[in-house]
Amino acid sequence: MSLKSRFSTAELERIKAAVRKAEDKISGEIVPVFVEKSGFYSIANYRAAMVFGSLAFIMIIFFDRYYPPMAIYDPLIIFLSVTLIGIVGALASHFINSLQKLFVSQEHLNRATRQRAETAFMQEEVFNTRHRTGIMIFVSFFEREVMVMADRGISKVVEQKEWDKIVQGIIQNIRKDKVIEGIEGAILRCGEILLEKGFHKTADDVNELRDDLRIE
Repeated sequence: MSLKSRFSTAELERIKAAVRKAEDKISGEIVPVFVEKSGFYSIANYRAAMVFGSLAFIMIIFFDRYYPPMAIYDPLIIFLSVTLIGIVGALASHFINSLQKLFVSQEHLNRATRQRAETAFMQEEVFNTRHRTGIMIFVSFFEREVMVMADRGISKVVEQKEWDKIVQGIIQNIRKDKVIEGIEGAILRCGEILLEKGFHKTADDVNELRDDLRIE
């Protein structure tokens, strides 16, 4: 199931309405971004191929020693069997997310998510506001990672612990299968923080970035 199909039109409108409400009294721009997966993780496919191939070879040795009637002695067949099982492992890792994650380190997942979030920040032009007051709420579902990234106009006056609290709130809601509620709450909290820090809406303020959820 694609990421877009997970959310109804009504749910997407709820997020859009939350952005509008949060931005109603502030000079900042809030951009929610969802991605299915932050990286391709080809290394997982290679590792799975090695593990599956090695297991196949171990089974060949096992049958040769303990159950000769099922043993394989032809070197070509042994080679083809190990290669075929290795390919099956690589394909399984590619198409089964839970299996793929077994062959990727948490450090690799974190690094890929950070890079994808930074790319999204640039692609969605969160930086493109007059006073550098953009905030991106980034959720990567495969990695189960959430990030809140603020442009320099905000980050210099808002402590990181404020964003960490928002991240934890989103994660808790996602675990309860309440993704939309979590994002709504995070968006509104971002608006409250900016209001508390003095980012009030001015008479000449315009909506510089669109309000809808970005799904990539």
